[in-house]
Amino acid sequence: MRQTLVAAAASLLLLGGTAQATGRIPVRVVVITTFELGADTGDKPGEFQDWVERLPLPTVMSFPQGYHPLRWNASLGVLGIVSGEGPARMAASITALGDDPRFDLSRAYFVLAGIAGIDPRIGSVASAAWARHVVTGEAHEIDAREIPPGWSTGYVPLTRSTPFEQPAPPPSGIWGGSMYTLDPGLVDWAYELTRDTRLPDSQPLMAIRARYTLDEAARRPPFVLEGDTLASGIFWVGGRMNDWAEQWVRYWTHGQGVFATTAEEDGGMMQALTFLAQAHKVDLSRVLVLRTASNYDMPPPGQTPAELLAREGGGGTGYSAYVPSLDSAYRVGSRVVLELATHWSRTRDHLPGRR
Repeated sequence: MRQTLVAAAASLLLLGGTAQATGRIPVRVVVITTFELGADTGDKPGEFQDWVERLPLPTVMSFPQGYHPLRWNASLGVLGIVSGEGPARMAASITALGDDPRFDLSRAYFVLAGIAGIDPRIGSVASAAWARHVVTGEAHEIDAREIPPGWSTGYVPLTRSTPFEQPAPPPSGIWGGSMYTLDPGLVDWAYELTRDTRLPDSQPLMAIRARYTLDEAARRPPFVLEGDTLASGIFWVGGRMNDWAEQWVRYWTHGQGVFATTAEEDGGMMQALTFLAQAHKVDLSRVLVLRTASNYDMPPPGQTPAELLAREGGGGTGYSAYVPSLDSAYRVGSRVVLELATHWSRTRDHLPGRR
């Protein structure tokens, strides 16, 4: 604890005149991850460890109102947070961060860098997807064994009575937020900056990809793409659920979105940041969502969804591309974080990608 307090005090001294004048630490970029395993360094990694070790994030800062202690790089102005898994922990942790009197987040960029399942029709394991839209999976549900003839799914939009009933409800209403749109210029800028990033590949990944004989995208070496995320508290798997996810994203984005990755926490993050923006504590246009593929969300030909779940459903870290997806998240995400933080004279007041 003594080392933690000393390090935190040292970081405050390094912040210079701005921090002294405002009494708060000006943050340039917040890196958001959802989980860590064990310690932040030196053991089996979660989403946070590469950022701590490689960026690095050397200074530990207490955060008892959230899930996990924060990490700080004073010279870069980059703050790292582990939100905890699930939309509730994410929303609570981000709200706690936004209300923390130590930090000035008014011009901070928020970069979520997490792992996910990927649609094999869109991408391959260890690939990285920048989202333009975050869609949530909140819905009415009828058990698949009881849905009426002709229905393609038992999921029905809240306030509607049939699947994909038109018109689609508003993206935000009394039932909550169902769809969030990120700043398209910023997303395109992040994609263009990182599209040539070399991602990890290996013989085991090649063998996994080769099983997907019907999906060209699934057989590609890992690559960077633009594709939307569907955030749901249900860890679904299988071809029929994948069909639903593709249609669900198209429905809520009025045909503008393309489902790419599964997720859990992103809707909670976006709702928390939306409320913080209403309180003028953050800028909602400065949000990026990066999801990297630790696994496919449906099995290859010849394998059932239950078999895929048995193979990769054991606590998350057994995913077929778990470690490569962590590496991809850092390789791609850090290029954006460093570009934003090291060119602060430009990015502080002007969003990249805007004319």
